[in-house]
Amino acid sequence: MRGLSAKLQSLCWSATSKTLHFRVSKFHKIDNFATLAKPSKPNKARLKQQQEEPSSFGSLFSEISGILGAENVTGDKTPSGFLISKETRLGVGEESTPCTATLCGNDKVDAPEEKEDVAETDVSPVVHEVTKIVRAENGLVSMEERLDELGFQLDSEIVDKVLKRCFKVPHLALRFFDWVKLKEGFCHTTKTYNTVLCIAGEAREFGLVEKLVEEMERNSCQKDVKTWTILIQMYGKAKLVGRALLVYEKMKKCGFEPDSVVFRMMIRALCDAGKADVAMEFYKEMVQKDIGLDINMCKLLLNGIASYGDTAAVGLVSDDMMRVSQIPEHVVYGCVLKSFCISGRIREALEYIRELKNKDVMLLPEYFETLVKGLCRADRIADALEILDIMKKRYFVDGNVYGIIINGYLRKNDVSRALDVFRSMKECGYLPTTSTYTELMQHLFNVNEYQQGCELYDEMLERGVEPDSVAVTAMVAGHVRQNHIPEAWKVFNDMKDKGIKPTSKAYLVFIKELCRISRTDEILKVLVHMRASDVRIKDDIFNWVALHMEKNGEMDRLEKVKRMQSLYKFQPHDREVSSSGASSGERINTVLELLPKKMDPLLNSDAYDDKDLQEICKILSSSTDWCLIQEDLEKSAVDYTPGLVLEILRNHSGHGSVALQFFSWVGKQSGYCHTTDTYNMAIKIAGRGKDFKHMRNLFYEMRRNSFSITQDTWTIMIMQYGRTGLTEIALQFFREMKSNCNPTGITYKYLIISLCGRKGRRVDEAIKIFQEMIRAVHIPDKELVETYIGCLCEVGKLSDARRCIDSLSQVGFTTSLSCSLYIRALCRAGKLQEASALMDDIAEERSTLDRYTYGSFVHGLLRSGQVEEALAKVESMKQAGMKPTVHVYTSLIVHFFKEKQIKRALEIFNEMQQEGCEPTVVTYSALIRGYMNMAMVAEAWGVFHNMKLKGPLPDFKTYSMFLHCLCKAGKSEEAMQLISEMLNSGIVPSVVNFRTVFYGLNREGKQDLARTVMEQKSSLIRKRKFLI
Repeated sequence: MRGLSAKLQSLCWSATSKTLHFRVSKFHKIDNFATLAKPSKPNKARLKQQQEEPSSFGSLFSEISGILGAENVTGDKTPSGFLISKETRLGVGEESTPCTATLCGNDKVDAPEEKEDVAETDVSPVVHEVTKIVRAENGLVSMEERLDELGFQLDSEIVDKVLKRCFKVPHLALRFFDWVKLKEGFCHTTKTYNTVLCIAGEAREFGLVEKLVEEMERNSCQKDVKTWTILIQMYGKAKLVGRALLVYEKMKKCGFEPDSVVFRMMIRALCDAGKADVAMEFYKEMVQKDIGLDINMCKLLLNGIASYGDTAAVGLVSDDMMRVSQIPEHVVYGCVLKSFCISGRIREALEYIRELKNKDVMLLPEYFETLVKGLCRADRIADALEILDIMKKRYFVDGNVYGIIINGYLRKNDVSRALDVFRSMKECGYLPTTSTYTELMQHLFNVNEYQQGCELYDEMLERGVEPDSVAVTAMVAGHVRQNHIPEAWKVFNDMKDKGIKPTSKAYLVFIKELCRISRTDEILKVLVHMRASDVRIKDDIFNWVALHMEKNGEMDRLEKVKRMQSLYKFQPHDREVSSSGASSGERINTVLELLPKKMDPLLNSDAYDDKDLQEICKILSSSTDWCLIQEDLEKSAVDYTPGLVLEILRNHSGHGSVALQFFSWVGKQSGYCHTTDTYNMAIKIAGRGKDFKHMRNLFYEMRRNSFSITQDTWTIMIMQYGRTGLTEIALQFFREMKSNCNPTGITYKYLIISLCGRKGRRVDEAIKIFQEMIRAVHIPDKELVETYIGCLCEVGKLSDARRCIDSLSQVGFTTSLSCSLYIRALCRAGKLQEASALMDDIAEERSTLDRYTYGSFVHGLLRSGQVEEALAKVESMKQAGMKPTVHVYTSLIVHFFKEKQIKRALEIFNEMQQEGCEPTVVTYSALIRGYMNMAMVAEAWGVFHNMKLKGPLPDFKTYSMFLHCLCKAGKSEEAMQLISEMLNSGIVPSVVNFRTVFYGLNREGKQDLARTVMEQKSSLIRKRKFLI
């Protein structure tokens, strides 16, 4: 370990303002070693060498091409499972996860098991009851009070099991841990401390971890080998390798000898942190102590040291793999070659092949395939094609190799060339793999080539290529994007018939695509199918759906999802509910029987016939004259139910006048009575049309008719006023609501967002209500915190912002997440100095925060004119292995257009696409604005039409910005076309939009057209408001 002592001599790490010392071995001591979380910067000489590489690369490649074309190549594939995975995907960078293993002398250290229905079939009723209370999050009665009322006698075994079951709700688990230690006669054990350390570490609450360790020492609770291993694992996983090294040293001081698992964890943590040179020293000690080597660990280490170009170290590890671990030579050679290719060290890979040739080593087909992957990964597809030609001559080619080339082109978004290679491989008689078909389908759907993507899927089935869940999911996503929902369900259900079990990820993709087209009725069906198909519905899926419904203001359906989530947590899972032989349909019915009728999205008591819905919707869309519509409605024989009326209102929410007239008419029909839900929807429609008078009338009508004014009703009223900037009225309703019922978390959220908006901003009120929300035990989500902190930073209330960030840890936010939100807000407010100071204050989280926030720093630097610093920041993050995000690329495009450097801006845009970074609607909007500012109107229209053709579709902000630019450029007549396009696309133009075009046309002397615009505005108002 002397080498490690030398390497770490100059490094230092500080905690709580005192220098810590780390003893690497019993012979050597190292002082002042640094936080190793940041990856090492590449050697400048090495970078220079890489930059000069193209001049000499050609000759080396030609030499190696000659070697590969020689006779000394074997055509036999190795049967070993150690070598390259036979995937078509460009998987050079996809290394198998090293075995985290069992701990030899230790127990398993991974996170506490949450599969209680598998691991704990004999669960104690006490554990179940206590867990139910801890995870219930009842805001009316605290967890502690409910536990006190139970009066159960809890021992350490019960507490440990409860903590493990609460692993996914760390803030509640920690509250339970603190509560139980105050109970008379109870004392935490090493086992319960180990479990809670795992929970705190997973939540990245490292300050709390330190306090727990100190508490163990105060209470004379002995640490065991598992305690030390847990600490090393959590710090290593968080890339806080400085702390991991300190724990390692303390472990040895306490008399615990590190075993193979500890060494592997340290090596993995150091390699992940970009410190493979330090990891080598741990590796050498392992070899010296004759601790068994693991092939996955060796692969990880090879990848790390290969990235440094340290061929001597690579040689040492590969020799040990053959000499010590007795791994076959051909496997080791393949691992070394792969490590160079993974690291982008193509020159070293070619030199290694030359070395193998000089040793008269047989070059296996797998080596060719690895080299092709590496060349494609390094954007040398032309060279990869040369290797492919050599492989053809040697009869080594199969569908996998072609798939690698196709994937290389797709990574560059060059779909046309990828399709050319695809056709070529079929002409040569090679059968494409499932993943090749899948990747091509995904890219075709992304560029709006729906028909071609469908044809590929049909061809795959016809040729006998078995689809997997990824392929089927891609097809489902393609159908949903075109709003072909029945076709999507058919493909999805066929998956089960083919013996493919849909994964949680497949369901999530299905749900996300449905969110894009706002089909919440179908989303609820997907959730029910998940529940019936033995697929665990994770909280992130429920949260994704809930966030979408919140944004759309669909409070009734949001409440259903929340009830479903709450019910799902504590009802028996599928293996306990249904018999193994039950059919899919029977199991869905079984699941639905478990759900309350009111929340069942498929068998609601207010169920309706789709034909009735279509008939009424057709009548309502048939005319703009309500008298004619009413005549047709009275001729209809449809029986109205609240469920049917609710869906009709939802479908016509963009046509407020007709929808509200229908609501009034249907309420007078015999045998029908409105419900709170239908009133809520009508109030929402009136509010969206800014028909506040009618909205209030409906609200007071509900009261007069003794309908229940629910929390949702109050929230809708508050939201509708708040979003238009009428925050004083929103606050009045909020105060009135509190005198009648408790506000919900959603009520607080949207009121605070309204108070933080530029229109009707009331920052002091927002601060008071946010604090009230926290006291009421409502947990704010990321969107709310981001908006709230951004507002506080913008108006200079930094102390309030900091207090908010400090309080978030109490409600489950990790330190890195809360600090990253604060740093982003500071950067957007132009307070870069304060943001940098905050980064320095939390050095232990630096690497994580860099990943989260560097885009915001780049954006802030560009806005403040510090271009060189911004570009240097981008370059440093690239060297650290972090590719620029869409946020960074867009910020650079905006900056260069602003500086009139159009060529540079377009270069950035092209680079973005080549790197596989998908432009967003914001990126395309930046291009449109940039072109308009350069008076390149035709090019701006070209980008706009491309968005409409291939996506992403223009949103309200894009339309508003474009028409403003057109009017400014004297093209108001073209801007007038955009008003019509907005209406046809279901986007409601604002008063400002109409005013901008009206004034523009008048300035250009086109008064007749200006009057037409005002008529359009009046017509839209009539269409959205209830007219008596």
